[in-house]
Amino acid sequence: MIALIDYQAGNLTSVKKALAAIGAEVFVPRAPDELATASAVIVPGVGHFQATRTLDRAWVDAIVNGVSEGRPLLGICLGMQWLYESSEEAPDLTGLGLLSGRCVRLHPNSRDLKVPHVGWNSLALRAGDTWITDGVPDGSQVYFTHSYVAPVTGDTIAVTEHGGPFAAVVQRAHVAGVQFHPEKSGDVGLTMLRNFVRLAG
Repeated sequence: MIALIDYQAGNLTSVKKALAAIGAEVFVPRAPDELATASAVIVPGVGHFQATRTLDRAWVDAIVNGVSEGRPLLGICLGMQWLYESSEEAPDLTGLGLLSGRCVRLHPNSRDLKVPHVGWNSLALRAGDTWITDGVPDGSQVYFTHSYVAPVTGDTIAVTEHGGPFAAVVQRAHVAGVQFHPEKSGDVGLTMLRNFVRLAG
């Protein structure tokens, strides 16, 4: 059973539908202690980094404890940015801190590129032992909608360009994040969700 965290940062309906389409069992926990029964956790989200303030110490501790016990964790869009130490979108807040670095605002180098970055763009896969992108071809198109991005680091396994490179998919052990919306990215997105569900057992 996969826990889908609802912290009022976007509609969960499309993520639930995508997970249901691949046969995953999902529940939305009302309190942090309910995560003890989850086989894995997904932190979705859209909007401002301030929304993560709702995920207080009790939620953070429950999520980190699950990761330390080997339960997979997936962050989607804002949920991926929350995996990092911080974001310049809300300098007074700290992120989960499982991945090193700070998220920053996109700064397109052309008048033809807009912020927010909305629409389909390609993934440039990086070599390495990755489970979240298993079966995903290099150059696959996925759907983005965001203004802030995570840095390209050693945890980055796919890069996208929009005025410069940014981390589109990240993975460290059984923790992964995607800057795009897999639930809106057709077969490619469903493939990644299947990979996550498979890892969750």
